[in-house]
Amino acid sequence: MTRRFLLPCALAALVSTALAADPALTLEKTPGGGFEVKADGKPFASYVVNEANKPYLWPVYGPTGKSMTRAYPMQQVEGEQHDHPHHRGMTYGHESTGFPGWQESGGGGKVTGGGETWAEGKTFAEAAAKPNATAAALKRASELGRIAHMEYTEFGIKENKAVIVEVCEHQDSSAKRFLIEERRLSFHATAGTRVIDFDQDFIAADGDVRFDDRKDAGLSIRVPTSMAVDSKLGGRIVTSEGLTDKDAWATAAKWCDYSGPVEGETLGVAMFNHPSSLRYPTRWHVRTYGLFTANPFAQKQFNKELPDGALDLKKGDRLKLRHRFVFHAGDEKAAQIQEAFEVYAKEAR
Repeated sequence: MTRRFLLPCALAALVSTALAADPALTLEKTPGGGFEVKADGKPFASYVVNEANKPYLWPVYGPTGKSMTRAYPMQQVEGEQHDHPHHRGMTYGHESTGFPGWQESGGGGKVTGGGETWAEGKTFAEAAAKPNATAAALKRASELGRIAHMEYTEFGIKENKAVIVEVCEHQDSSAKRFLIEERRLSFHATAGTRVIDFDQDFIAADGDVRFDDRKDAGLSIRVPTSMAVDSKLGGRIVTSEGLTDKDAWATAAKWCDYSGPVEGETLGVAMFNHPSSLRYPTRWHVRTYGLFTANPFAQKQFNKELPDGALDLKKGDRLKLRHRFVFHAGDEKAAQIQEAFEVYAKEAR
């Protein structure tokens, strides 16, 4: 075969790849009120609304068909970490949100008439069974709230994106509403990525709402055990500011990427924080054991030198969080995460 023939063939292959159509998405409701998104008939993501005290996405699959979320506690998989049962797939929660009623107790303040949605019943069932169960853990268990799915106001495929708009109620332990959330989820697939936009608007419809300064708060994903830095298999955390692994925790950055081995491949997930989002650039509650959270609410709990980050939302006002998850092959450089972020940052959200 001549070189003259090889060049046109290589060029044709590149053109073919560039012109390849994005995988076609389908969207279907599932028993229990959730939904499932598929790309070219293969699983992309499932949304679960009725199995915990908050909705969550699980499982979520990357562009090569590998699961990008830890299975525990939804499934017991040999070799996985079995800690923090409230780290369910991809989800949002906050340890302390509710009506303002600041009371000093043990050196820290707390909202009243609200509820914890970071943890769940399973979290404290395990803690309470231990001989050294603390009063603080038992008290938190009694204050558990719920993010309750109420309805979908938009549900369909638009320009090959699955778009779902959901209304949720944040409720206290007695099921009293203290906050409304409008959640817009948008799913898109290309030959090399899977993308989920997770846009949240919090509305103080029933009165003022306080978001306490807590490190256990924000939008999270729990990555596969094999990808976790602590597994020592090649997992790596890196932020837009160049900080890596444990040094990335609690720092502010425009994006953060977690990559590592998953079933024989190097895969990763990047989370982008949009410039229109609260306290951009957000701080990252990202851990070497596999938790990966964008948290704009904590300041002092991350760094004692910072002022208290408690935030009051006045009745009728909105607070917005805007994030994008990009599931990719390779590390952040191979996936051109910085370039992808720059495109995202220019979008109106």
